Amino acid sequence: MAQISLTFPDGNSRSFERGITAAEVARAISPSLARATISATVNGRHWDLQWPIESDATIAIHTMKDEAQALELIRHDFAHVMARAVQELWPEVKVTIGPVIENGWYYDFDREEPFTPEDLGEIEKRMKAIVNARDPVRTEVWDRSRAIEHYLRKNEPFKVELVEAIPDGEPVRMYWHGHWQDLCRGPHLQHTGQLPADAFRLTSVAGAYWRGDHRNKQLQRIYGVAFRNRDDLKAYLTMLEEAARRDHRRLGREMELFHLQEEAPGMVFWHPNGWTIYRELEAYMRRRLIRAGYREIKTPQVVDRILWERSGHWEAYRENMFIVEVEEEHAREKRVNALKPMNCPCHVQVYNQGLKSYRDLPLRLAEFGSCHRYESSGSMHGLMRVRGFVQDDAHIFCTEDQIEQECAGFIALLSSIYSDLGFDSFDVKLSTRPEIRVGSDEIWDKAEAALEGAVRKVTSDYEVDPGEGAFYGPKLDFKLTDAIGREWQCGTFQVDFNLPVRLGAEYVGEDGARHRPVMLHRAILGSFERFIGILIENYAGKLPFWLAPRQVVVASIVSDADAYVNEIVALLRDAGVRAEADTRNEKINYKVREHSVGKVPAILAIGQREVAERTVSIRRLGENGTRSAPLAEAVRDFAAEALPPDLRRS
Repeated sequence: MAQISLTFPDGNSRSFERGITAAEVARAISPSLARATISATVNGRHWDLQWPIESDATIAIHTMKDEAQALELIRHDFAHVMARAVQELWPEVKVTIGPVIENGWYYDFDREEPFTPEDLGEIEKRMKAIVNARDPVRTEVWDRSRAIEHYLRKNEPFKVELVEAIPDGEPVRMYWHGHWQDLCRGPHLQHTGQLPADAFRLTSVAGAYWRGDHRNKQLQRIYGVAFRNRDDLKAYLTMLEEAARRDHRRLGREMELFHLQEEAPGMVFWHPNGWTIYRELEAYMRRRLIRAGYREIKTPQVVDRILWERSGHWEAYRENMFIVEVEEEHAREKRVNALKPMNCPCHVQVYNQGLKSYRDLPLRLAEFGSCHRYESSGSMHGLMRVRGFVQDDAHIFCTEDQIEQECAGFIALLSSIYSDLGFDSFDVKLSTRPEIRVGSDEIWDKAEAALEGAVRKVTSDYEVDPGEGAFYGPKLDFKLTDAIGREWQCGTFQVDFNLPVRLGAEYVGEDGARHRPVMLHRAILGSFERFIGILIENYAGKLPFWLAPRQVVVASIVSDADAYVNEIVALLRDAGVRAEADTRNEKINYKVREHSVGKVPAILAIGQREVAERTVSIRRLGENGTRSAPLAEAVRDFAAEALPPDLRRS
C-alpha cells in the first residue's frame, strides 16, 4: 500500500497508508484523542473524520475545545437534526437547504401550513430525542444519476435541482443522521449524541423565496441558534433580550425620533427630535474635519451614466443603482442617469477643475453626501439598512509617498472621534483584492503593499480579510464594539490607484511632468442614519447630554410655578441648552414617567418652594433621588455639560 506523509501543527511528520481517515490518524496518536476528536483540518480545509486522505498533507486534529470548528459542526448538525425532526413530525414537508449562519443556522421548508410557535416547541422536543438516541452519522459519495433518481423517488424536487447544479467533477456527497438522509458537502459530527442537547434554541420562522428569487416558490425558514454549552446559550439569549430592549426602532418611536413608511421604502422621515441628533452629529463632524485640514464640497445627486461607466461603477454596481431616465429636449433617445450610490467619481470631477501641483497635495475633499442604493425589501432594517442615506465621505488626493502619513492621520482622527462618541476601542481589518475588480495585478500589488505598509507603521494589531476589498482597491475596515458586545463595521480607509487613471486625474510633479495622484477613500461614521441607530442602541436611548435631542424638561408641580418654569427655560436656552417647559395640568409623577420614557437626561421639578427660593429640583434619568440647586448654578452646569466634547477641549 502506498504511503503518504502527514505534517502536524508542531512541524513533525508521520507516514500513513494512502486513504487513511482523520479518525484513524487520531486513533494512531492515542485512544483518548480518538475519543475526543470531532474533525480535522487537512491542507487548510475543514475535514470530516470519515473522509480518506489520498496525498501528502498538513493536518490538525480538532476537539470540542477548538471553538470555531466545534461551533461549525454543532450548528451544521443541528440543521440536519431539525430537518429530520420536521419530516418525522410532518412527513409531507419537503426540504431544501440548511446552511450555518452567525450564531446558528436556518433551514428552508416547503409546507402548506405555516409553522406556529407551538410547532417550534414540538420540533425542539423531537430534536432532543434524536440527540439522546445517539444515532450514527455516516457519509457516501454517489454518482449524479443515482442521487437524482433517489430524490425523484422521494418526491424532493428541490434536492433534484440542487444535485443538477453541482458542477462536474465535484462529489455528490450524501449524509445520514440515523435513518434520515440529506445532500451535503459536510463535514459533520460522528453521531447525534455529540450535540449539546441543552445548548440550542429555535428562535423564529420567516418567509424565504427558493434560491432568493421572488419569482420562485415561497418557503418557510426556521432559524435556530446553538453553542457548545448551556451557559453560552444563556448568555446569548440574555444578549438578545438586551438587544430587544435597546432596539433603535422601538426607542425611535418612544423618543419620537423618526419613522419609515411604505410610500418611501428605506427612506427616513426624521422628526424634530431625531433631526436634532442628526444636526448635532453633523456639526460635530464638520468641526473635526475642518480642524483636520479637510475642505467641504457638495456634488450632484443625479449623474449621467457616462460617468458611472468611466468610473467602473456601472459594471460593478449597476444592480444597486436607482436609474433616472430623462427625455431631453430635441434628443433622439432618453438620457440615462443614476442617483449616485457613492460620491467618489463626483469628487474626482471637483479635483479635475484646474491643474493641480504637487504643492497642492494632499488635497482632502469632504462631503456629507446624499446617496441612494437599492436594497431588497427583506434586507432593510430600520436605520441600519436603508436605501437613502448620507455618508460622512471624504477623498484624499495625494502622492504615493504621502499614503503613510495620511493613513496615520486618519486613524488618529477616527480614534479620537470614536472615543468622543463613547467607543474606546475598535478592531482593524485589511481587506485585499476581490475576484471582480478593475486594474492590473501590478497596480493591486502596489496598492496592497502601500496600505499594509502604512497600517503597520500605526499598529500591528490588525487582521487580513482576503478578497473583501473594494472593486477598485484594498481597504482597511474599522469595527467598533458596542455596550453589549456586538461588532459594527463603520469606518473605512481605501487606497485607489485605479479611479484617478479611469477619470483622468493628474498633477504636475516637482519634475514638471504629469503624474497620477493616489485617491484615498475614507469614512468614519459610514452613514449618519446607521451610526445614529448604533448610538441609540449602544446607549439604550440614554444619549450623552450633548447629543440628547431634549436635554432638560422643566416641569411644574403647581400652576403657580408656570411663570418661573418659563423663566428657567428661557435662561437655559440662552445658555445653549435644549430645554422645554411642561406646564400641563398633570401630576408631576406622570410627567416624570413620560419624559423618562422619552429618555430626557434631566427633569427639573418646580413647585412653590423652588419659586420662593429661586432653586430647581433636579432628577437625572435613571436615578431615583433628586437634588436641589440654585438656579444660576444649575444653568451654568447644564451649559457646560451641553458643550460637545471637541468644544470643551478648545
